[in-house]
Amino acid sequence: MSPSTVVAEVAPRATYRVQLHAGFGFDDVAAIAGYLADLGVSHVYCSPYLQAAAGSTHGYDVVDHHRLNVELGGSEAFGRMTQALAAHGLSQVADIVPNHMAAVGRENPWWWDVLENGPSSQWADAFDIDWPIVTPLRGPLRPSTPLRGPLRPSTPLRGPLRPSAEVAGNRVLLPILGDHYGRLLEAGQLRLARQGSAFEVRYVDHAVPISPRTLDVVLTRAAARSGSEELATLATALGRLPPATATDRRSVRERHRDKEVLGGLLRRLLEEQPAVAAAVDDIVDATNAEPDALDALIARQNYRLAHWRVAAEELDYRRFFDISTLVGLRMELPHVFEETHALILGLVASGAVTGLRIDHPDGLRDPEGYLRRLFEASGGAWAVVEKILEPGEELPPTWPVAGTTGYDFLNLVGGLFVDASGEKPLTELHARFAAAPESYADVVREKKHLVMQDALAADVRRVVDLAVAACDRHRRFGDYTRPELAAAVTELVACFPVYRTYLRAGQPATDVDIAHLAVATDEARSRRPDLDPDLFDFLTDVLTLRVPGEAEEELAIRFQQLTAPVMAKGAEDTAFYCWRRLVSLNEVGGDPGRFGTSVEEFHRWNRRAAEAWPSTLLALATHDTKRSADVRARIGLLSEIPDQWALAVRRWSAMNEAHKVDGLPDRGAEYLLYQTLVGAWPLPADRAVAYMDKASREAKEHTSWTRPDPDYDRALAAFVEAVVADPRFTADLAAFMAHLVGPAQVTSLAQVLLASTAPGVPDVYQGSELWDLSLVDPDNRRPVDYALRRRLLDEVVSRAADDVWPPSAGDEGASKLWLIQRALGIRRSCAPAFAAGSSYEALAVDGEKADHAVAFCRNGQVCVVVPRLVLGLASAWGDTTVALPPGRWTDALGGAVFGGPAALERLLARFPMALLTAE
Repeated sequence: MSPSTVVAEVAPRATYRVQLHAGFGFDDVAAIAGYLADLGVSHVYCSPYLQAAAGSTHGYDVVDHHRLNVELGGSEAFGRMTQALAAHGLSQVADIVPNHMAAVGRENPWWWDVLENGPSSQWADAFDIDWPIVTPLRGPLRPSTPLRGPLRPSTPLRGPLRPSAEVAGNRVLLPILGDHYGRLLEAGQLRLARQGSAFEVRYVDHAVPISPRTLDVVLTRAAARSGSEELATLATALGRLPPATATDRRSVRERHRDKEVLGGLLRRLLEEQPAVAAAVDDIVDATNAEPDALDALIARQNYRLAHWRVAAEELDYRRFFDISTLVGLRMELPHVFEETHALILGLVASGAVTGLRIDHPDGLRDPEGYLRRLFEASGGAWAVVEKILEPGEELPPTWPVAGTTGYDFLNLVGGLFVDASGEKPLTELHARFAAAPESYADVVREKKHLVMQDALAADVRRVVDLAVAACDRHRRFGDYTRPELAAAVTELVACFPVYRTYLRAGQPATDVDIAHLAVATDEARSRRPDLDPDLFDFLTDVLTLRVPGEAEEELAIRFQQLTAPVMAKGAEDTAFYCWRRLVSLNEVGGDPGRFGTSVEEFHRWNRRAAEAWPSTLLALATHDTKRSADVRARIGLLSEIPDQWALAVRRWSAMNEAHKVDGLPDRGAEYLLYQTLVGAWPLPADRAVAYMDKASREAKEHTSWTRPDPDYDRALAAFVEAVVADPRFTADLAAFMAHLVGPAQVTSLAQVLLASTAPGVPDVYQGSELWDLSLVDPDNRRPVDYALRRRLLDEVVSRAADDVWPPSAGDEGASKLWLIQRALGIRRSCAPAFAAGSSYEALAVDGEKADHAVAFCRNGQVCVVVPRLVLGLASAWGDTTVALPPGRWTDALGGAVFGGPAALERLLARFPMALLTAE
């Protein structure tokens, strides 16, 4: 029995995702347990709830794996939530974060210990830090001579020389400053402070520790002022602590023991002798008044305080994408796994948690090794991974998980409702109106290079350092210059077709990984004919583990951890905001260069899922989706009316030209705004401005988060505000929308029914059980009105189809809520039809509108029929029929009974789709 089959046996029936934060904690989840049970889910799917950084709105910035988040209510409230869920027959899926922790000073005791003790910290190996002296192959390998790059020209002195750092090379870069270090130091914004017997440097709301070993100068000066021989003795003893480069376990233990003893003596001395404490405080004040003295102290620490911009080029630890406050964990080490998973595994063992969602496994050094360890430690708990699969890519079959978190399904379903015939005219409109490039693939490659040159330059440098080291070991490749190696490596990354390969140390590369690398190599060669083909061949051999050696293996492993963030930042967080042909296709895990999904492709995917991944998660929206499913449904309709859309865009552009400031914003942003308004109208000005501001900064064409252009930002905001407030434009937009809202609602319901019945576990994202016109976060994380949903569910639960459809004016989504409750009820009452091992069969649809329907049967027990391309359907099915399997079938939605070939005109008369069960 395969691992995926094992986890399928304990899979949820359906999940409901909630975003936990200080304003919606454990007790709030307990309060909606009854509502969720009545809706029909079996599991509450929680965002991370281990202790996160103070004020976290998402929980992915964990600081302590041994505590439940106190801002959510802590362990007591968690217990109340667990009891309330159990009382209503519900369980939990917990979201866990193995890739990283938040580097936020004292809140994270592991990180604080690393800053205080450097490589000799007991947690130094827990974080993926480049400690050159300790583990040179875990980080940059720099040649002993500057032959790989030009020497920097000498520059005149700009101030006093700094003392040599006794831990030079073993200092962690801390890019937390808002300006250059020297400026802030001389301006008095960096301050030494005493906390009892401990000392720290403070800057705004940041604090970092002072290593006890470096207090000798401060305490010696204080001893001279107070005349305390005991303090002088302690100062000398602290100065003799072993240096931070001592990293063997015995030395670390001895150092910590001695430090604790001396710290205790210092604490007692300062508490018992106020005069000595006063003298110490005087020296602290004196140090703060002397920039050279404070600089000398800071230069001896295990970290380097730096301007935040320095991170892009010089960061010396792996992080989550380009977020320097999220430092990577070395989860491949058994003790790190055990320490970080003890609490969660205890909750699994107790039965409180019966499912796991694994965040960002692509960041890990060995995802499969981690997942196997988790599978064994959890007793085979159902688990899904937040793995972004590119079109045509599958999860590695050896991973012991149930599947993904659903982005693959989300894009598959969304593509069903995009009309392929609209591709050519929309491509032409995009090019002519917005001056867009011809190829989406070219945009992605360009933006990958952009993020590698900017936000991820430090990550690229570490991999290039390893490439230098690998080449230097082979006489045929030792003469390639560093610029040549950097060009070859970055081109391979830019051309890489998926997030990453999954090579494992000591094991041969799989055929799939070899194929992906071959695609990248062929494309890179064609893009860079100026580079020696032999260099690409050598790198490919190294990256497929065909070349033995420690440096070579490290390069192959690290390369995998680079391609993933480059894909995420280059494609999803940049190219998606630059390529605006039909933005309903610009979704996480999607390929906007592919225009839609065929019905056969949809059936093929589901047949494969039923065989290999029968309990994967099926999502339509998540906390990270760029747009809600309902917004995507509206925008997708434009593919059916490209000519009308083109006329509207040109008409609106002429109307709104007067709102531009010096010709700004550009046509690309304007085109995105019109699609956004169609998708989310009515959209208040504040939400529209916030979305367009984020979109323009992510696009990085005129402005960005790190290099803002205030003039462009102001012009864009003013334009959006003026457009949304223009009564002439909004009246025209409303008239255009009048023909789209109804068909979009049908499309939204069709997506819901497909997600509720396809092979896998359906998930409902918080609030989306009603009409949901949300945009990218934080817009899609707004508070949810559960009182409204409870009331509407009570109202619709016993209604018939024609009591909820068609929607009345001002309807908030009663038909959607009704459909979800009915469909999840069928999943419960007809459980064998959806269980692992159940079959999936496409049903034949014949007639003049056959292309507008999707139909399938689950295990010969449940049949589903939904419409697609609804504008072209015009509610007239004509002679179209669906070939139901033999027998009598009762529609759980419309209520009628059918047998044999069923006419869709009759089958979908009371409700626009059908969910039939066999008698």
